Amino acid sequence: MQYTIGIDIGTSSTKAVAFSRTGQILAEANGSYPPVVTSPGYHELDPDLLVAAVTACLREVLRKMAGQTGPSAVVFSAAMHSLIAVDKNGRPLTRAITWADTRSRDIAVRIKPTEAGSRIYSHTGTPIHSMSPLCKIIWLREHEPDIFRAAHKFIGIKEYIWFCFFGKFVIDYSLASATGLFDIVAYGWFGESLSLAGISPERLSDLRPVEYIETAPALSPLADTGLTSGVPFVLGGSDGCLANLGTGAVLAGDASLTIGTSGALRMVTDKPSRDPAQRVFNYILTNGVYVCGGGVNNGGNILQWFVDHFIKDNHLETIDLASALSGAARVKPGSDGLIFLPYLLGERAPIWNEDARGVFFGIGTGHTRFHFLRAVMEGISFSLCQVGLALEETLGPIRQLYASGGFIRSAEWLQMMADIFNKRVCVTHDADASAIGAAMLGFYAIRQVRRLEDLAALVSPQEVYEPDPARHRIYQESYQRFASLYLALKGEFSLLAGNAPGTSGEV
Repeated sequence: MQYTIGIDIGTSSTKAVAFSRTGQILAEANGSYPPVVTSPGYHELDPDLLVAAVTACLREVLRKMAGQTGPSAVVFSAAMHSLIAVDKNGRPLTRAITWADTRSRDIAVRIKPTEAGSRIYSHTGTPIHSMSPLCKIIWLREHEPDIFRAAHKFIGIKEYIWFCFFGKFVIDYSLASATGLFDIVAYGWFGESLSLAGISPERLSDLRPVEYIETAPALSPLADTGLTSGVPFVLGGSDGCLANLGTGAVLAGDASLTIGTSGALRMVTDKPSRDPAQRVFNYILTNGVYVCGGGVNNGGNILQWFVDHFIKDNHLETIDLASALSGAARVKPGSDGLIFLPYLLGERAPIWNEDARGVFFGIGTGHTRFHFLRAVMEGISFSLCQVGLALEETLGPIRQLYASGGFIRSAEWLQMMADIFNKRVCVTHDADASAIGAAMLGFYAIRQVRRLEDLAALVSPQEVYEPDPARHRIYQESYQRFASLYLALKGEFSLLAGNAPGTSGEV
């Protein structure tokens, strides 16, 4: 049986999937790790725990595939926007600073409204924000000058794992396109970004296409996984771009909708689609194939926060997440007028405002905890709908949505999304879409499949949720209130953060 293994290195866990040439999920593994939060706004990961999770997941999948021939390839996906400073021997000088780390907020605010900020967005496709490795490097230069000077390279989490396995610093075009340092048209490091960061190209990894291959050496951290030497390892791409591939959302009008820890909405296009308001990103899937969209900070993490603190934290009863969601489903659409702004962690697309905060609005005595829970689900969904509207203004109409991430375990939430967007929502697999996309890319990299479009045939909808027009009309009213509420409060968010209105970097 021909199969590849896709490994997705995420912010909270690593997932591995063995995926057959006929589109079957043959085996899965998952390994989690905790974030390191030492100060407000900091969000880091231990790089060596990531390596341990990757090797453990690979070992587990190979164990489950015992008796089969080995994989045709092993392919990587990884979360975007991470940064690790390393010395010349590849030893970390910092932890992995993730996309959720906002310590460089003031730097992003300083750069974004300038002409240089506009040029950087135009050339790199990455909105100026504290998530960006560009801003993170500048922060290190200004606040940790000893580390900045000592750093031989500034790399991401996948680059660190690749170095541990193969002893080379390389980065694929897909992840490079999410750094704010890479020219997505010229396919090289962007000089103005490097100058602003105060670095030369030599302090970044060597650029490679997503199909770049190394073969597994006999001696490396891979040795105890059970993998035989000589297996092709494909560099792969970013988790967001590969989620489109993994759900089959690669044709015009198809959008990939993901809610895991965070959330995102993305569409594939054949050229960068720049938004004058800088609300959406443009990243590379592979040569000549771009992914346009927007990510939100507040997804399943916010739902879990609410359930843990306001649903489960009741000593009179025990309730799990599935039961809590069922309770929320019994509340009418629109939550009887209760509106939730889900910006507990600030926000990325489409408002790009680190100062934004969470708000419940319209509370009445008739609202129960399940009204609040439904309002949380609706608020997260409205935020992604707002990304969708920006995306349609930039690229054109969305025809249907392909869903992935932990939220697909909730039929109630999937139907809510169909009703809010007024689009059909399709679910292809319950496994990790980015890991599946990585595995699918493996067939393309080793030339078992000639065109990316042909890979879409390996996945097909297993569930379909059709929108209800009556519920959509109710959600339209709630959405308008949601959008107006943010506009009314954005100045207050800046004041709350200790800044003058208008300096928070929102678009």
